[in-house]
Formats: sequence, C-alpha cells, structure tokens
Amino acid sequence: MGTVTPDAWSPFVAAFVQRLRELGWVDGRTIAVEYRWADARNERFAEIAAEFVRLKTDIIVTAASAVPAVKGETSTIPIVFALAPDPVGMGLVDSLARPGGNVTGLSLQTPDAASKRLELLREIVPNLRQLAIFSNVANPQALLEIRAVQAAASKLRLAVILSEIRRAEDIAPSFRALEGRADALYVCSNDPLLHANQVRINTLTLVARLPAVYANKEYVAAGNLMSYGPNLPDLFRRAAEYVDKILKGAKPADLPVEQPTKWELVINLTTANALGLTIPESFLLRADEVIE
Repeated sequence: MGTVTPDAWSPFVAAFVQRLRELGWVDGRTIAVEYRWADARNERFAEIAAEFVRLKTDIIVTAASAVPAVKGETSTIPIVFALAPDPVGMGLVDSLARPGGNVTGLSLQTPDAASKRLELLREIVPNLRQLAIFSNVANPQALLEIRAVQAAASKLRLAVILSEIRRAEDIAPSFRALEGRADALYVCSNDPLLHANQVRINTLTLVARLPAVYANKEYVAAGNLMSYGPNLPDLFRRAAEYVDKILKGAKPADLPVEQPTKWELVINLTTANALGLTIPESFLLRADEVIE
C-alpha cells in the first residue's frame, strides 16, 4: 500500500520485491502482491485498507502515515510499516521491543535525528540565526518532528519560524512568506504530500536562496542541498524480512520494531554552488555521497 505514487515509490518497491525474491517469495508464483496507491491523498488510506480487508490479504505493508487508517479497519491482519518516524510516539506500537497488537516494522528515529540535521546545517551555514521549519501539519507524524526540531533549535539558540502547509496549493505562498525572514530551512520530508511535490519545493528553495536539510537522499538527488537519514531502500528490504517471518508463522506482536543501521549524509555540490555556499573539505570527506 503506497502513500504516494508508483513512480515515487519505485526504488523502494524494487528493493522490497528483490528481497522477497531472495527469500523465496516470487510474485505470481509463490506469493501474490496487490499494489494500491493513495497519490498523496490521506483520505484514501481507509478506503484502500477496507479493500484489502475485503480481499482477505495475509499481510498489509505500508508506511506509517497510513497505519492508523489500516488499524481502524483490522485488528487481525498483520500490518508491517516499512518506515515510521516515531512508532511509539505515534501510538502505532506499545514499545519497540514489544509492539503488541497486529503492527510492527521499522522506525526512522526521526526525532532523534533532528538535532544531528541541525548541527550539520549549521556547519555549512555558519551565520545561521533564523531557522524555518517547513511541514505538512495535516500529517500527525510531522507534529512529532516539529517538536523535536524546535527543541534542538532552542538548544542551539536559533529563532524558529514555522511554515505550515496542508495541501499542495499552500507550498508556493508559504515560501513567499519566508522571503527575507529565514537563513535556512528544515523540511519535515517524511510526508507523502511533500514527497510528491519535491521538484516544486526544490525550485522554490533555490529561488528563495535557502539552504535546506532533509531526511531523505531522494530530495537531494532531485536537486536539493543536503540530507541526513536512513537508507530507505534498505528499510524496505528489511520490511520484506518481516513479511517472510510472518508468512512462516511469526506474530507481529512478537517481532520487535527495528531501527536503521545505514545512515547517510548526502550533499549536492551543484546546489551548494548555486546558493553561494562553500562546503568545508572536512564536511565533504564525511559525506557518504557527494552529487556534482
């Protein structure tokens, strides 16, 4: 169950399917995989979940933003989230070690990573004083990250401007409202709406000449400045391992939520040059990937 579109999810789906195949689950032969896409419309989650319940699927795999809607439709079909910013804080599981219920998966540990992203941003924007947080506040997950960023910014004595959107039409006006007010931007990027509009966000960020940090390298590959976060295809591979265990008899309640093992710092030098930023050599040496 994809929260965005087939194209946006293609690298993640490919990683998931490849790992399933390695474990002996081949679509059309030993397993049947049904795909549904919400096209960044959260109201579609419950509708898709209800359809999967009617189909009597064995497992539903999705991202965290859809889990509450899926849980609302079934308390018996196992649900595996391939990524969730803060599964305990969101109320998806009782604890990481003992999820309870019919839900388990992989945590992005987003709140824990917020302070690290700000530290990295300050390294390349040394005069950072005013930080804008760009977020889809209609997404409950984003509210957890906003609080984490605000707490981290307070420790660094940064003034914070919260730029809120709820739909795609809000994106451009939000950027216009930031003109001359912010030195840099923190984007709460684990969001279907923002993911679907990443090219537009990139363009507006460059026009506003705002250095920005994201959680996902996919934004940097699309032309944004910098990201620090887990390798998402790796998380989808590991989600396939949950599916394998459940199909072999394991219960979600007994499968601990795992945390990322592969973290990546990615920087786009072309974008840095366009913004007039000089990236220290020491910073580039620490990067896992430099896009030129």
